[in-house]
Amino acid sequence: MDTLHDMRTPQSATPQTFIGATVYLPDGIERTSVTIADGQIVEIGGPVQGQEIDARGQILAPALIDVHGDAFERQVMPRPNVFFPLEAAVIDTDRQLASNGIATAYHAITLGWEPGLRDVARGQDLMRCMTALQPRLLVENRVQLRWETFAFEALDAIAEALTGPFLPSIAFNDHTSMTMRAYDVAIQDRGFELSPDFSIASLDDERMKARTSKKAQRSGLSDEDYIALLAQVWDRRGEVPAMIAKVAQMGRAAGAPMLSHDDTTPETRDWFRNIGAGVAEFPMVLAAAESARAAGDAIIFGAPNAARGGSHIGSLGAGDMVEAGLCDALASDYFYPAMLAAVARLDAEKRADRLTLWRLVSAGPARAMGLTDRGEIAVGQRADLVLVDWPDGHAPAITGTWVAGRAAFRGQPMAISTRQDALQ
Repeated sequence: MDTLHDMRTPQSATPQTFIGATVYLPDGIERTSVTIADGQIVEIGGPVQGQEIDARGQILAPALIDVHGDAFERQVMPRPNVFFPLEAAVIDTDRQLASNGIATAYHAITLGWEPGLRDVARGQDLMRCMTALQPRLLVENRVQLRWETFAFEALDAIAEALTGPFLPSIAFNDHTSMTMRAYDVAIQDRGFELSPDFSIASLDDERMKARTSKKAQRSGLSDEDYIALLAQVWDRRGEVPAMIAKVAQMGRAAGAPMLSHDDTTPETRDWFRNIGAGVAEFPMVLAAAESARAAGDAIIFGAPNAARGGSHIGSLGAGDMVEAGLCDALASDYFYPAMLAAVARLDAEKRADRLTLWRLVSAGPARAMGLTDRGEIAVGQRADLVLVDWPDGHAPAITGTWVAGRAAFRGQPMAISTRQDALQ
């Protein structure tokens, strides 16, 4: 069971009312007041109650929800194979989240077979550290179990996480097969990884060193030792479908949201949907995205993709998918500021109206993760809110983040005070 409310700091019953803001409501944008108390939104459009929060000249919107972010790895390992104390890394990551308006974050912690940054033991230590630190953290730090499907040694860590204080999500990743694809096959063109027809590269080809060199460096192994380990792990391939089925059953039993990752065929999406993974994370080709949409699956793309104007690896453009109605959520992926930057760029490009775009970082992620208590400014919803300074023609910036009614971050630039004075 998700014990979210057991972990939350008790909220004061003293109400707070935001006044003068342009408010992003579920069905429209209007200038109105919003009152919060006991960690929830209790009234919209009413008189000031309790403490008044002057939000004139700013936007009041639902706080951001990040369903996949691995930027924390920079704090854990700021230089190759230079590891930082976990408590310091987690606290700094948490502060970055708050200042970027992210009230709920699913940290994509890799549980893989590689040693180093992404091995199971390090991931398990990180999850335990986050749980122990939660009372000191500003935002809700959850976990996406970014499970590499060849990492059979991860099952105990997955089982432990599924009984933790915050229900995690499970993302089925297969970078092993991606690495083993034939040399003349682009990442986006590879077939369904579990198919017997999947084309396979030779491990003793010199091109394998080039393909795996960065992975070897990340894991602290030589090129030769990494390829030797890859060969051992690849021998598990025949057992992978049964292991995926086992993890999926664990996820279903816990009620965890489950995702497939980097789908390249409708067959891939269909297969994972059939085992309970109802979310398509970063589909790489249009056919996979369209298959997800036809079945009613949630579709997630990377916010950096949208903010930069395209995928850095040549996959689908997130902006194009938003415009086509094939994107429900944007995730920070590898850079927390990308979520707000993506909304700004898509707004400038007129990909959709602003309220629709904001849902990609709030209501859309909430629905994908089954978080029914947040993601909208509506009476009864959790008071996860952000104040945004967004002058015409300029980049937006977060000036305040509230998590369950608690101020997790406040920043007051001089320019906002100046604009407020002008409005008096």
